[in-house]
Amino acid sequence: MPRLGRGQATARWDLPYTGLVSFLRSPTCADLDRLDADIAVLGVPSDEGSPWKPGARFAPRKIRELSLQFAGRGTVDGQRGYYDIGDGRRYLDHERIHRRLVDCGDSDIIYTNVRRTFDNITRDVGKILAAGALPVIIGGDHAITYPVVRAYRHRLHVVHFDAHLDYRPFVHGVQWANGNPIRNVAKLATVGSIVQVGIRSLRTRQADVLDSRARGNDILTVPEYRRRGPSGVLERLPRGEPVYVSIDIDVLDLPLVPGCASAEVNGLSYDELRGALFAIARHAEVVGFDLVEVNPMLDVASENTSLIAAQLIMEFLARIVEHPQYRRRHPVRPSPSARGRQPRHGASPQRRPGAPASRRGRKR
Repeated sequence: MPRLGRGQATARWDLPYTGLVSFLRSPTCADLDRLDADIAVLGVPSDEGSPWKPGARFAPRKIRELSLQFAGRGTVDGQRGYYDIGDGRRYLDHERIHRRLVDCGDSDIIYTNVRRTFDNITRDVGKILAAGALPVIIGGDHAITYPVVRAYRHRLHVVHFDAHLDYRPFVHGVQWANGNPIRNVAKLATVGSIVQVGIRSLRTRQADVLDSRARGNDILTVPEYRRRGPSGVLERLPRGEPVYVSIDIDVLDLPLVPGCASAEVNGLSYDELRGALFAIARHAEVVGFDLVEVNPMLDVASENTSLIAAQLIMEFLARIVEHPQYRRRHPVRPSPSARGRQPRHGASPQRRPGAPASRRGRKR
């Protein structure tokens, strides 16, 4: 095995099936009170809100595992971002080289006690925000979006990609299921406009559509989105105001997502969803997002649904970090010196006015 040089570790290939698993093989943080990162990945392995086939609880672990396909090969390449041949440029190099993307493990799930689980999620996301980092949440079923958005203390707008409206009323005591999250989110005082994209299920209740529109939400079916394009989403998002994005994997067409219990025909293509996300990232500062409803127990042997989810998270992140407001909060740091010193972990990120003070811990 070749060596890198005197005093340096032995070179490794770090193939995807070797080593410990974290998202993109990023450094990890086990104590959110000591978090020092610009981007924090948090798993929420809960699927108690699913009325159909369980298994989304295994998605955070599986998506992390499939993300290793994009983590690079070898000691040097494995610490960098990725090259997009279509764009002819690299993405996420700064975040990977300077270890600003950190995997924070999973929220603690208190099975059979949804309220306590949700409180844990809100607490964890609150700590990530207090540290000045961008939360990237991997579910789990869609119910988990509510406790995530509940952690934000400033005004924001929500874009919701889904085959379903997720606006069911609270019936027979059910209010924390994966059919309720957007109705729950809509009641938060911090949430402004809500845009729901890709809605097409024949199980959609007319009463829920009327309730959503009565609140002022904009609903874009797949044909309507294809007519209006991304501008149909952007026109409802005021420039200069932060946006949270929730992505249910079933917004994609059914053949693309065999590992999803709620998949529906006639969904968006990967390119259509990717284009919409990129447009949002250019238009507004994305202050967090989740990806939910991947079910590894239903997936094909090649685990394509988890692979698509990992790629989507990575590509969306690559565009989010290029927004000027994000970059002002998280400035690009100088490259490490030729002597191989670790990059300095620098000053605390700028806070949004009124946001809680950052709690910075020791450097890793």
